[in-house]
Amino acid sequence: MCRSIKTLRPPVLPEEATEEEIRAAALQYVRKVSGFRAPAAHNKEVFDRAVDVVAQATAELLDGLEIRSQGRQLAPESAA
Repeated sequence: MCRSIKTLRPPVLPEEATEEEIRAAALQYVRKVSGFRAPAAHNKEVFDRAVDVVAQATAELLDGLEIRSQGRQLAPESAA
């Protein structure tokens, strides 16, 4: 879809994604879908609201994902 949106989940990004990274991904998504790099003044409110909604949905997605490969990597240490 949009090559400039980077993967924000582990193990691609070992630490948690920051709010800034989530918002940047949301902005790229909205730009791609709308076809506008920057909206005209009369579209700014709806554009910014879309970025907020996509960023919130992205944060909820990342918070809810279960990354099983991490569990397997941690299992030997927790068994010790």
